[in-house]
Amino acid sequence: MTKKSENTSPVELDLSDVDHRVGKPIGGGQLWDPCSTSDIRRWVMAMDNPNPIHWDHEFARNSRYGGIIAPQSIAVGLDYGHGAAPACVGHIPESHLIFGGEEWWFYGCPVRPGDKLFQERRFHDYKVTETKFAGPTMFSRGDTVHKNQNGVLVAKERSTAIRYLSAEATKRGMYENQLGEKKKWTNAELLDIENLRYEWLLTTRSGISPRFDEVKIGDTLPRRVLGPHTIASFTTEYRAFLFNIWGTFEWVAPEGIEDPWVYQDPGWVEGFGFDEEGAKIDPRKRDGLYVGPSRGHIDEEKAGEVGMARAYGYGATMGAWCTDFLANWAGLDGMVRHIKSDFRGPAFEGDVTYFDAEIVDKEPMSAWGVPLVQVKLRLTNQDGTVLVSSLAEVELPL
Repeated sequence: MTKKSENTSPVELDLSDVDHRVGKPIGGGQLWDPCSTSDIRRWVMAMDNPNPIHWDHEFARNSRYGGIIAPQSIAVGLDYGHGAAPACVGHIPESHLIFGGEEWWFYGCPVRPGDKLFQERRFHDYKVTETKFAGPTMFSRGDTVHKNQNGVLVAKERSTAIRYLSAEATKRGMYENQLGEKKKWTNAELLDIENLRYEWLLTTRSGISPRFDEVKIGDTLPRRVLGPHTIASFTTEYRAFLFNIWGTFEWVAPEGIEDPWVYQDPGWVEGFGFDEEGAKIDPRKRDGLYVGPSRGHIDEEKAGEVGMARAYGYGATMGAWCTDFLANWAGLDGMVRHIKSDFRGPAFEGDVTYFDAEIVDKEPMSAWGVPLVQVKLRLTNQDGTVLVSSLAEVELPL
């Protein structure tokens, strides 16, 4: 069968392989090895997260944790498929996918070197909407539960995938019409960016948490900037997701589920799919930077084939930026408990990303049993275009 969008369109998505999978557990990749100190350091390096609790052995040893711990965002870094796997279920011919958003709940169990996370995944639901970007577009959601080797709940994630027909997005050329020439930064502009970046680094260095009673509604957090984004930074980010490193994972399936979508073909347009059998001999054949759906992130020509016009960053990376930006502000005695982020557009090559956040509410005793402040966070580029809009609940000490 086909699924019509809310507004009629001359093209349609073939969702005949999707409907019967809604609400069911799915399979996917599982890392073979526990998380190592180097895995954590690689991750924070890629996310440009300089918090010393995640990489500086001496600082971490003298902290309340007694050693290095991973940032809260590491859960997605230790997952398969950037966390999008349970939202990318069913074969849709000639399609592509970009991230649409994430929602996270964190339960206070930090990830340490030697821990291993296990994932339980489920395809939640979907809807089809007419968009300027690609006509009929599917917004699908999937859930992942992350537990450690002791069965302790670490985090839950609900990811949103945007699936669309590549040819229709390319024909419409929305980003190509909007982007214009890649930004050329002057030396003075680059110096301003670096100075702002350095000022923010100093605000997170100590790990001292702001107190709940000291912060006020309307307070703003120190501004952060990332970029300019480059092919090198996109590649560094990609390689920090451990499933992208050759031979790091195995395929697993939930018990008792017929056709559990462990790894079937999602229907990627030609040139963006994996060759799983061939990869047993040549691992490049399932390495997304050489072949596969991630090629457009570092290749402008391939980006154009899926309607993106220019090399661009990863949705899961933007989600990690948001979580860790707030966790760093919360300090070693605070943490992000919940965050919902809507991705409005990607970080394109040549752009920078600014972080601006404001406290919008306070709750002395929450359902978590701890005091929370609610923070509204926006990520924008140098033109003021909104990339991410987030609302988060952050625990602070009394």
